[in-house]
Amino acid sequence: MSTATKDFYETLGVPEKADQDEIRKAYRALAKKYHPDANAGDPAAAERFKEIGEAYNVLSNDEKRKKYDQMRRFGGFDFRSPGSGGGFSPGGAGGGGFSFDDLGGLGDIFSSIFDRGRRSGPGTGRGPLRGDDVEYLVEVSFKTAVRGGKISINVPITEECATCSGSGARPGTGLRTCGECGGSGSVSFGQGGFAVNRPCPACLGRGQVPETPCPSCGGAGAVRQQRKLQVSVPEGSEDGSKLRLSGQGERGRFGGEPGDLILTFRVKPHRFFRQEGSDIHVTVPINLAQAVLGSKIRVKTVDGRHVVLRIPPGTQSGTKFRVRGQGVSKKGKKGDQYVEVKVSVPEALSEASREQMKAFAEASGLRY
Repeated sequence: MSTATKDFYETLGVPEKADQDEIRKAYRALAKKYHPDANAGDPAAAERFKEIGEAYNVLSNDEKRKKYDQMRRFGGFDFRSPGSGGGFSPGGAGGGGFSFDDLGGLGDIFSSIFDRGRRSGPGTGRGPLRGDDVEYLVEVSFKTAVRGGKISINVPITEECATCSGSGARPGTGLRTCGECGGSGSVSFGQGGFAVNRPCPACLGRGQVPETPCPSCGGAGAVRQQRKLQVSVPEGSEDGSKLRLSGQGERGRFGGEPGDLILTFRVKPHRFFRQEGSDIHVTVPINLAQAVLGSKIRVKTVDGRHVVLRIPPGTQSGTKFRVRGQGVSKKGKKGDQYVEVKVSVPEALSEASREQMKAFAEASGLRY
């Protein structure tokens, strides 16, 4: 890939398979190294700091990263500045300019990556923007999933910077017209008769840049932080089930509605119980005498109570018994608990027990 092409993984110095911890650590190290406060009067460091922030904004967001990876796989798309000689050169003939909208579904992929740059500014013609949805994996205990309950979670969310109120400028300083786009908020690049418009990378589509970047957000106007939430886990939740919390995602821009938070539950396995739909299944060991002669055993339910289960004489290993109404409630109906008995055979017998077993086998006509 050309050095003029923006490779966000290369910018942060991380592999394509890097997890969020690796990406976050790389960003923090580079942001500290190239921060304008530590490199006063160095335009190269300021440009590098801006590129690092742009790369982190995409790679730290699972949805944007997914779309960015899709874009990279197409190849041949150069994100150089206008006039650098790079650009998008489609395979057919023709003329005239076009925008991302002309690319259909592929255009949606490109534009979605740069949603953070879609702001209402001179020349953009954009109104309020809805915030991004956030997907988050939550691990819950088996009992909480089955019976429901409240849990506390910490979700990483991009929030408006409290220091600069989202302007990106150090408090007490102002904004100036972006020199890259002339205040339009967008730039075009192309080759021959083709041109593509995209949000300006210098001002992130705002048309203005801070005179002095905010020390808290580096001029981005937003910061990544943890949001603590109390979540009610619905009764009967299964591994992989989802819960959408309206308005708990990324904040909207320019008066736009916030996105949603979509939780995916990962249920921890239980050492005794397992769930299948609305039913609970358990396996209980019984000894040979209980299986042959019959018995009564106490079996624990998922609620922590015990029920008495009658084992008929001659019960075979693998036999299942149903305990009604001790399963999971779903859609107003409650499932059952199924108890599978497993006959446990002693590994060793005393001499007296062996003689008694032989006598039993002979009396029963059993071969051994």
